[in-house]
Amino acid sequence: MRAYRSVFISDVHLGTADCQADYLLDFLNNVRCQTLYLVGDIIDLIAMQRRAHFPDSHRQVIHKLLELAATGTRVVYIPGNHDEFFRRFCGQTFSGIELQYKAVHTTADGRQFLVCHGDQFDQVVRCSPLMLLVGDRAHGLLLRLNRWFNALRRLQGKPYWSLAAWIKSRIGKARTFIRRFELAALTAAEKGHYHGFICGHIHSAGFLRSEDGLYCNDGDWVEHCTALVERDDGKLELLHWSESPVTLSREPEHPNPELAGDARPVIDALPAAFLDQLNGPVR
Repeated sequence: MRAYRSVFISDVHLGTADCQADYLLDFLNNVRCQTLYLVGDIIDLIAMQRRAHFPDSHRQVIHKLLELAATGTRVVYIPGNHDEFFRRFCGQTFSGIELQYKAVHTTADGRQFLVCHGDQFDQVVRCSPLMLLVGDRAHGLLLRLNRWFNALRRLQGKPYWSLAAWIKSRIGKARTFIRRFELAALTAAEKGHYHGFICGHIHSAGFLRSEDGLYCNDGDWVEHCTALVERDDGKLELLHWSESPVTLSREPEHPNPELAGDARPVIDALPAAFLDQLNGPVR
């Protein structure tokens, strides 16, 4: 059993065939924490309007989350764009799970991080994640290929490996979008006087440190099977959880050279109204 102070997961997409619910359930059964943040797109209500795929493993994940909330773990649910319906209930608590539009998390070493799903930045970087793969159909095809590829690997006794993530990492427009998203999130955190920003949404786990802040993305449970965790000393790590769980990376100690001083790339100015909405009171 692994113990952490806080755990952040997002983009589970329960209700779809691409959700890696078995790995997530194993993760939840083998990790303990004081606070569990569900950072959006936990249930894919959009996909379920077209076709619902909700096997027993998906129901077990929901039951496990409810069990954790009932047995002492603080569970905070921050809805995303695929479970946006739940945003109308933000500020309320259901079965011990707190619903919030966003949260401010204070680490053990006193740092404050703004936490939200991240779809708010789509209007800023002016590009939908689906545009990275030339539309919804191409993205769906890529995920189906990923399912078939890993079904074959399981028959061969091989562990999970994300073909979808490998392909996306080699698409230049995808890399460009991800960097613009990271910079926008960092800028918003800095202007809100936070130490950093924690989110999901773009299915790309990672860290990016500037001179004034730390961007953290917890990834997803469709392509990467990743979670962001906070140790007892307040330091943050990214885990990959499948047949052989591993620590992918730890928060960097020094700024990325690309972001040092005048070398920092320029992004479109963040509208004042957007910053006011993002950095306004937590509800």
